[in-house]
Amino acid sequence: MVFSGSVRAQRPDPPHEAGVTGLPEEVTTHQVLALPGHEVRFAATAGSIRLRDGKNSTLADMAVIAYQAEDADVAARPVTFVFNGGPGMASAWLQMGAVGPWRVRIDPATDGPSATAVPVPNLETWLDFTDLVFIDPPGTGYSRIVTTDGEARRRLLSIGGDIDALAEAIRRWLDGSGRLVSPKYILGESYSGFRGPRLVRKLQSDEGVGISGLILLSPLLDAHVMSGYADPLNWVDLLPSEVAAVRARRAPISRADLADVEAYAAGDYLVDMLLGVGDAAAVDRLTARLSGLTGLDPALVRRLGGRIDRSVFQRELTPGRVGSAYDGSVARPNPEPRALESDFPDPVLGGLEAPVTAAMMAVYSGKLNWHPDTVYHLSDGAVFAAWDWGHGMGRPESISALQAARSVDPHLRVLIAHGMFDLITPYFTTVRTLRLLPEMPGSAPIELRVYPGGHMFYFDDGSRAALHDDVRAALHGDAKAVFDPADATGGSR
Repeated sequence: MVFSGSVRAQRPDPPHEAGVTGLPEEVTTHQVLALPGHEVRFAATAGSIRLRDGKNSTLADMAVIAYQAEDADVAARPVTFVFNGGPGMASAWLQMGAVGPWRVRIDPATDGPSATAVPVPNLETWLDFTDLVFIDPPGTGYSRIVTTDGEARRRLLSIGGDIDALAEAIRRWLDGSGRLVSPKYILGESYSGFRGPRLVRKLQSDEGVGISGLILLSPLLDAHVMSGYADPLNWVDLLPSEVAAVRARRAPISRADLADVEAYAAGDYLVDMLLGVGDAAAVDRLTARLSGLTGLDPALVRRLGGRIDRSVFQRELTPGRVGSAYDGSVARPNPEPRALESDFPDPVLGGLEAPVTAAMMAVYSGKLNWHPDTVYHLSDGAVFAAWDWGHGMGRPESISALQAARSVDPHLRVLIAHGMFDLITPYFTTVRTLRLLPEMPGSAPIELRVYPGGHMFYFDDGSRAALHDDVRAALHGDAKAVFDPADATGGSR
């Protein structure tokens, strides 16, 4: 069980400029969490970090929650910085779904906005082996963009400006908390899988901070995979997750059960697509194989030339129902079944935002005793819409940053984890990418794990527990699996 002890305020915000109202003063509560076989006593601190420009004017206030084990040896105790994706998502998904001391109990297959939002003790919390610091980028959660300068705002909502802000926040938290000598890790999900490698490089090169390990969940490592219909690799990457979703509706599966699909996707499927829709024999082969794998109408598959887009799969797999892009195994009634096209809320993302938001706010007010007088945004579409993805012909990617970080620090550990049924960032994209990376003798390997579940696979009880154990092993250098590029079910590289 968890209980709150004494409450004290610490480190007030810097003096406010005229017209700038800050977030509340930092508050620390003392908590106890009972875990199987032992308990964790920890300090829970809610506060903010104020970012300023070169003229000492406020740019943004970033909300931060830190959970630190009491009476720990800070030189040995790891600390992990946690970020969700978007861009435009607060860190509550990971805090309330996977790694924090409390979580919200949700089943994506059956629950929706009215699901109970009461936080319960998380027996798979990573506090078991690392301290945790949750940082919400400007414009998400309670974090606010304060500046009215247009150029400064645009910089904060850009790839480079975002990395600068988060790196500064990490360095300042480490300095202010006396944790510069601790082993340091970064956990990023989805777009923060894109942030993660760039953050490591920024911290290494500009902030004087070395990172011991990088954990990426459902990462977007290369934005090229979302570049449009002309690239056949879009369909190659999607197919294993689509078939996984189909098979999971019949019986539980593991990645080993998808070996045939992975081999086909990267082999005959790709070859037949490259032959083009004008090759009748290739279209015949694609139609027969894909309709057999997915159960979709052969006439539909033929009309599409064997190219099964995510939106088509969502609408057509089950008549009268629509699937989730975030978990292809989850479906809800189609609100517009007679429409040729329809705009529907995603069954998982749209269905779970309300209970995750309510649970996070309950933790803020009931556990942490921190009460900002502003609106909490689990997600902010305006941030995503305003995001500057860069200019010119080069595509934004973080694979080169990942390789550079591993090259300069051979001890950097990297673990990448995916959900099998995720149609947003399909796991096979990472499998294919790892196969293409050159060997780096002497560097720690990149470990890969694929679990049952979707984009937020940790809402599955078994997958959340497996992730906990795999990350704990990886942080201690105990991982056993080795990725073999020729092995469809390999574990790491």
